[in-house]
Amino acid sequence: MNSRVTMGLAGLLLVAAVIVGYWGLVLSRQPLATEPVTPPVTVALEKTVASAEDQTRQAVVVLVHDVLPFTPLTAADLTLEKLRSAPGGSLNSLDQAVGRTPWRRLSAGTWLSNESFEAGGALARMIHSDERALAVAVDEVIGAAGQLIPGDYVDVLLFLRQDAINTQHSAQIVIPAMRVLGVGEQFGLTNEGKPASPTASTDEKLKQDQRRIAARSVVLAVPEQLLSRMMLATQVGTLRLAVRSSEEQLLAKYWAGESDSSTRLSSANSQLFQFNQLAQGIAPKTIVHTRTVEVSRRGIEVIRGNQVTQQTP
Repeated sequence: MNSRVTMGLAGLLLVAAVIVGYWGLVLSRQPLATEPVTPPVTVALEKTVASAEDQTRQAVVVLVHDVLPFTPLTAADLTLEKLRSAPGGSLNSLDQAVGRTPWRRLSAGTWLSNESFEAGGALARMIHSDERALAVAVDEVIGAAGQLIPGDYVDVLLFLRQDAINTQHSAQIVIPAMRVLGVGEQFGLTNEGKPASPTASTDEKLKQDQRRIAARSVVLAVPEQLLSRMMLATQVGTLRLAVRSSEEQLLAKYWAGESDSSTRLSSANSQLFQFNQLAQGIAPKTIVHTRTVEVSRRGIEVIRGNQVTQQTP
């Protein structure tokens, strides 16, 4: 009886071994597991979408590396990039830029336009033809506690101390509504709406803000007819820069091309008090109206022998 049970168990084990061997043989012939294959329909759809997006993008000429001023551009300096929206006035063909000479240093990654080849630095392109850029020395007090930024508008105040010429203390607004072009090394936008300084990284922007707070100079856009007055004011007294409210929308009016130089000139003239001190103590000439007084002239006696005559010179 035991032998029959043993033989039965042996048979079962043999059958199980055959089944397991056959299953292993089948599994060994199957290919290794690979990444799921993308259906051909999906691949074709992705290619179609990519092609449609590429057709809607616009070509823009971009510099591959930094270019020095007065150096003609070559094809090796340029490349074409496809952008969803091309900047206004940008060049879209390499032939439009090859052989042209920039007047200033251009950084790698700069997209080119006709303005890239025009004369004048960033500061000269931030003012209009009836304005002048003038730097003014400031400290923490004069510069509004270091909170000025390019694009702000300020009133320039002047304080004159009492002295032998100035009989009493005086304070006045020398020029109202001056636009701040730059604070220290940080500048705003040019007349084309482009940043005057190259775009910086997050860390570099943080360093620029720190330098701006500690800046010791501010560049103002001064109307040409008020330039000499502003220069005199910086030499004869103590200046303060008073920040104007953004609710006045002065910057929006400036970009809209609304010039108010004549208005500012009239306003500055009407607010002046003892401004003759700016002429270094030389008071304006007073016009004295006099009437002509006829003075009788006496003659000269001439004696010739026994003759005496009167002659008028």
